[in-house]
This record gives sequence, C-alpha cells and structure tokens, in this order.
Amino acid sequence: MATLYNQSDRNKRLTIVYITGFLIFVIGVGYVFAGAMGNNWILYGAVIFSVLMSFSSYWWSDKIILKMNNAKEVTHENAREIYHIVENLCITAGLPIPKIYIIQDEALNAFATGRDPEHGVICLTTGIIKKLEKSELEGVIAHELSHIGNRDILLATVVVVLVGFVAILASFFRHWAFFGGRNNNDGGGRLKLFLIITAVILSIFAPFATVLMQLAISRKREFLADASGALLTRYPDGLARALEKISADSKSLDSANRATAHLFITHPFKGKKAKSLFMTHPPVEERISKLRGMDI
Repeated sequence: MATLYNQSDRNKRLTIVYITGFLIFVIGVGYVFAGAMGNNWILYGAVIFSVLMSFSSYWWSDKIILKMNNAKEVTHENAREIYHIVENLCITAGLPIPKIYIIQDEALNAFATGRDPEHGVICLTTGIIKKLEKSELEGVIAHELSHIGNRDILLATVVVVLVGFVAILASFFRHWAFFGGRNNNDGGGRLKLFLIITAVILSIFAPFATVLMQLAISRKREFLADASGALLTRYPDGLARALEKISADSKSLDSANRATAHLFITHPFKGKKAKSLFMTHPPVEERISKLRGMDI
C-alpha cells in the first residue's frame, strides 16, 4: 500500500532514473550525429549540455516554472489569511513552511514545486483564493503540502524541464534537417536523409514522451495527495467541495501549457483542450467519490 514514506523514496529513485535516462538519450543522439558528420565536437557538446541541463533541472526548475506562470511571491504582511492556513497545516504535518506564490488569474487552480520540503513552494491563483471557502482552501493547500511531503514536487518539476528540452531538440533537428546539413556528392545527400528521418522520429517521439512521462507520475500521486491532504485536515469534504468548484469553473489558466499541466491540482485546460485520452489527471468525479468514501 502506498504511503507518504515509501512514495517519497520511490520518487527519489524515479528522479535519478529520469535524469540518468535523459543523460543517456542526449549523449546517444550526440554520438550518432558525431559519427554521421565526422565531428567529435558534437559528442563533446552533447555531453556538456546534457550534464548542464540535468544540473539546472534539479537546482533551478522550480524558478523556471514560477517564471513561466508569472507567479509572484507573497509574505505574511500582504497575504495574512493564506499564510496562516499554510502555517497551521505545516505545523500539523511537521513540514517547513514553504514559500507562497500567487498567479494573477481568475481560473481556479494551484500547484506545488521545489526540490525538497526545505525548498518547497505553494502557488495559488487569485481566482481560487477568492472563490473557495476557508475549509475548501485548506483542503487544496493540504493537498499541495502532501505533494511536498512525499517529494512529488521534485520529480514532477524535473520532468517539466527534461521533456521540454526533448521537444526543443526535436524542433532543432527538424529545422537542421530541412534547412541545414551538407548537400554535395561526398555523402551529403545520405546525411540529409538521415537527418530528416531522425527529425521525423524525434518530432513524433517528443510529444508522446512528454505525455507518457507525465502520466507515469501524475495520476497515482493525485489520489495519494488527496487522501493525505484529507487526513491532514481531518475533513475530506472540504477538498471534495473544492474539486467540485474547480471542475465546474469554465476558465482555463492562461499561463499553463502542456509541459506544466501535470503540476496543477486539476487539469488547467477547459473545454475541448481538456477532453483528451492522455489526461494527466484522474477524473475529478473519481477523486471526489474516493474522498467522500473516506472514513475519518
């Protein structure tokens, strides 16, 4: 049975696996292209770049995500009610108080980020603060604190940076294949064909890799964070009612994108964008049913 403790250990291991896999993938691509073009500097560049990207995904991915969402930090002085809710729940959970960020957006959503509980961040939209009752907001914040407690946040945040880079790499190879490369009689035609084939494969692989990696870490962790958050507040119906209001809200989060969608408490897109076979979140109705079936 999943618990905060074994989930935390599992997420640490998965983070190492993803970063190692990313290193192998980029170095492998560099090796193939270095051999094809007879230029070892491509391989050296791939090694250096993959190491730098892996390093930055661990240390700075939370800052990148906050910047992507135009989130601004708030303090006790300018967000007293939110700060007190977070502080009280952290005392109950035995967690350090995370930094609190706000996104100026009327959509109802929230997420957590950071590499460990000592560097945790909770981010809320202005819409969710305005439209939820206190018990509902407590449920949402407890859910996000649970992500911090079981170290979901490091794994989820690292994935954003790594799969985003794979997508950029695919775009780069596609551009290089059609507009770059050599075009002479010493094998340039074969090289260009190789580049085109590689670009097509990467272009197909990148979005599917993004979705599959998100699905691998997202759905199960949402159920666990719901249950853990409900145990923290001792009031499952608070989070259940919050999820009902969030799912009923028709406004998409303007700053969200496919790379960061799995971070949020519910899918940040509404309407046709949200109706996908590869949803990064379990159905809200199923989450609400499980919460209301809890015996606390």
